[in-house]
Amino acid sequence: MNSSHTYDALVIGAGPAGTATASILAEQGHRVLVLERDRFPRYHIGESLIPFTNVPLRRLGLIEKMQQSEFVRKFSVQFVQPNGKASQPFYFFTRYGAEVAQTWQVVRSEFDQLLVDHARSRGADVREGVEVLGLVREGDRVVGVRARSSETATGEVEFRAPITVDCTGKEAFTAVRNGWRMKDPKLNKVAVWTYYRGALRDDGIDAGATTVAFVPEKGWFWYIPQHQDRVSVGVVAEGKYLTRGGVRDPKAIFEREIRENKWIEAHLAPGQQEGQHFLTAEYSFHSRHCGCEGLLLAGDAFCFLDPVFSSGLMLALKSGVAAGEAIHEALVDRDFSPDRFQPYARLIREGVENMRKLVYAFYEEDFSFKQVIDRDPALAADITDCLSGDVNKDFSRLWTAIGEFVDVPSTLPVGDPWTASRTAATGVAA
Repeated sequence: MNSSHTYDALVIGAGPAGTATASILAEQGHRVLVLERDRFPRYHIGESLIPFTNVPLRRLGLIEKMQQSEFVRKFSVQFVQPNGKASQPFYFFTRYGAEVAQTWQVVRSEFDQLLVDHARSRGADVREGVEVLGLVREGDRVVGVRARSSETATGEVEFRAPITVDCTGKEAFTAVRNGWRMKDPKLNKVAVWTYYRGALRDDGIDAGATTVAFVPEKGWFWYIPQHQDRVSVGVVAEGKYLTRGGVRDPKAIFEREIRENKWIEAHLAPGQQEGQHFLTAEYSFHSRHCGCEGLLLAGDAFCFLDPVFSSGLMLALKSGVAAGEAIHEALVDRDFSPDRFQPYARLIREGVENMRKLVYAFYEEDFSFKQVIDRDPALAADITDCLSGDVNKDFSRLWTAIGEFVDVPSTLPVGDPWTASRTAATGVAA
């Protein structure tokens, strides 16, 4: 193994959470190394921003760049029944001020490249084509990583830092290796998606709206307009529904489901499908811990939630910013004890749990949020805030009201930092 290199912080993964963490730390003058296995630009799903994504984007100094981009402006969301009947669009500006009233539909290859370039401009050392092979430990403490570049034949290189941040997305590098990763008890859907060019979009301010279009058995399509006349469109449902009749080919599944919603069928009719049909399963998972001494998890590596309300990018950027600020304080204090990251973990888990409760309610048979609003119109504001990403607030009154119609899931007892003293209680070592 080659000699080690020392930094103030190491970040594994250059996605939204990783670049947000690196940008915050680098702007504070810390030496940050980001190791990314892939090369940018790269493909990624997850393309719709909800209003409160603007908060971490503003903290990162990216709002002006977003305004100058080609990304389609998003002012609203609408819901469509299987017969094609669409709801009135919900316009964000009817509740929020200009700072969050308009957001964007992004192409992830371009958006992620923007984030990488921004982290570099702040002073972060972002290296692409570098695969992290494992963590370096001294006892229970993580002190760095072992990595290998795809371009050199020099073998493994060791990088060291007092803190390593796992931002490896759904791969969940350390959660998988530590046995921390757990499925959500109920949110295990299957998604099939693809892209169209030339498909219909609504007029004027509605041209950039996200559409959620329902199919039977609580399944749904997303329909996300992008720039250059492209649309991202996919269907999400239980696997037993999507594979009924023994159909398992993603293209066959997708083309059959188009006929299950008249709005989707009509909007895709003039378009031309492009590229492959993608499929993924087991959408939602959680990490039992946010990290241990010398290690912190952020973004999808910490938790990935069902995408029905497009919360993924907001949660990833929010956690990246929060992780960066918590680590900056740890670097200043020279204190990396696990428990000091508990406030970070509880902030992110609170937001995840609030959104998770809404997602559970959404998938309940014969339930709609309209039932709650009809009984108590004032709760429309709480539902709107949570769906828009304002997730760190007290929604207990809303959960009580929803609980009168359907079961509301209990908060999962996960997320706190791992320490040696917790091994006996959990039976899981770091």
